[in-house]
Amino acid sequence: MSTARFRTKILASALTTVALLAAACGGGDVEDEGSAPTSAAGYNLTADQNRITTDEVESIAAKVPQQIRDRGTLVVTGSAGSAPPLRFYADDDKTLIGSETDFAYLIGDVLGLKVDLQAADWAQNFVRIDSGEADAFISNVTVTEERKEKYDFSTYRLDTVAFETKKDSGIQIKEPKDVAGLKIAVSSGTNQEALLVKWSEQNVAAGLEPTDITYYQNVTDYYLPLASGRIDAYFGPNPSSSFHVAQAGESEIAGTFSGAGDALQGEIAVLTKKDNGLVAAVNEAINHIIENGTYAQVLDRWNIASEAVGTSVVNPPGLPKTS
Repeated sequence: MSTARFRTKILASALTTVALLAAACGGGDVEDEGSAPTSAAGYNLTADQNRITTDEVESIAAKVPQQIRDRGTLVVTGSAGSAPPLRFYADDDKTLIGSETDFAYLIGDVLGLKVDLQAADWAQNFVRIDSGEADAFISNVTVTEERKEKYDFSTYRLDTVAFETKKDSGIQIKEPKDVAGLKIAVSSGTNQEALLVKWSEQNVAAGLEPTDITYYQNVTDYYLPLASGRIDAYFGPNPSSSFHVAQAGESEIAGTFSGAGDALQGEIAVLTKKDNGLVAAVNEAINHIIENGTYAQVLDRWNIASEAVGTSVVNPPGLPKTS
């Protein structure tokens, strides 16, 4: 079974409580559960997305660097892992769908470019921008001060992260000390990991127990460990956790925080190579779709309206550097 097919089948089983419990109890191959669902709780999970579109704006398209204009395509890279409703595989196991892909296509519409969606492991996405293999990294990327040294950013969504726990666990995480002594999963190399490590170190310095941090690289990998109690919580993007809570009905949100920590409200942004000129066009494109309402339609479609920004900003203050 291919990796993409396996991820989609795991996602399918997680969308119903019965399938999830059957998989947890070893009730046969996941493929025996049947085909992936075409919809769940109002979400369209098919390859036929009937995406929201908008018209090209020539004055904005003219600001795209000539090399990209001549090529006629905007190469957009993003996470290869399945992270609904942000970026994940449709029920055909190969088409990338989700809010992040919808935003990529809308930006491409305004710029008059065909979008070439590609996928890579998290760290490799930065490498692909560095090498020029990709023009934009659109995959729940948080603005950080360290990243701003190498890349330009244009914001399009608030960065809210959430702790997801088993339903009725009694766990509430409202401040850093609440993670002391818990076994919490994250994806490595993310800002959630950085925050969790920082909080654990602070707690140890204050005489509290450390957090037992464990890692699951793909967002959907934590579903079964959380359901079975092998971890106390998962710390990840709020949209993904909210999606899972709504679909499986076996977990709940135990606390939300800014992805940039206590200092400021984090923001998610389109990442481009520094000083290559593309960020200005992308920024104007995002502000155009905010103004014409198609931006809000995407947010509503994926139930993430709470993370809307009023204006796209270039290179705002980001997550502070770690000492």
